[in-house]
Amino acid sequence: MYLDHEPVGDPYYGDASVYASPPPPKWRRQLVGVASVAVVLLGAVVVDRVAAGHAESRTARAFQDGMGTPLPPEVHVRGFPVLTQLAAGRLDHVDLVARDIPAEGADRPLPVTRLTVGLDGLETSGSAEEARARAVDATAFLSYEDVSDALGVTVAQGDAPGRVEATATVPLVGEVTVSAKVSAAAGDRVAFSDVRAVDGELLPPLKALLDRALSVPVPLRNVPDGLRLRSVGTARDGIDARFSGRSVTFRPG
Repeated sequence: MYLDHEPVGDPYYGDASVYASPPPPKWRRQLVGVASVAVVLLGAVVVDRVAAGHAESRTARAFQDGMGTPLPPEVHVRGFPVLTQLAAGRLDHVDLVARDIPAEGADRPLPVTRLTVGLDGLETSGSAEEARARAVDATAFLSYEDVSDALGVTVAQGDAPGRVEATATVPLVGEVTVSAKVSAAAGDRVAFSDVRAVDGELLPPLKALLDRALSVPVPLRNVPDGLRLRSVGTARDGIDARFSGRSVTFRPG
């Protein structure tokens, strides 16, 4: 019996057909090897990021305890891999941002609105409640609102770099605005000098209020041990106080 559609010989799929065949054994071994290396590397990255997160959390707790902030600071460990740094007992570089650092124990408490810190050589061994760094650069931002509360006069950006304007108001007397130069003073204090009248009459009650506010430098409390105030500048929203130091320790109290 003859069948028209009975296949004869090898199947034929047309001129445009594509023949797929598995890769040769050598290529299969190479693909498996590459995939295995990728999985190992990915796993190493994940483990390293977990270690970095743990180090950041531990550092944040130490800094929060040391500076008395209401919330833990933001901490970022730089460099890769972190595991080798932890094994050596020291992180190469850590960036930290803390906010609302209180200023207890001062006649005119001036809190630090925001503290931005760069730490080199942060030790990871020792107490979890303490952090020690080989070298530190930091900027303490003091908002004009906090400065005004501390001084008892309204402080705003001045008419020139490095200067602020202070406005004193006394009921039934009037109001006067003066310009003052801002600078760093010994003992980690912010000083005001070269006071000039800008607007209004400097009547005796107003002058007395401004003298109390500006004549004595204001100390910056609760700054970590080992940091020293190097310079002070002004910005649109507040005063920038720049610190640096070596062998700086952050600890409770």
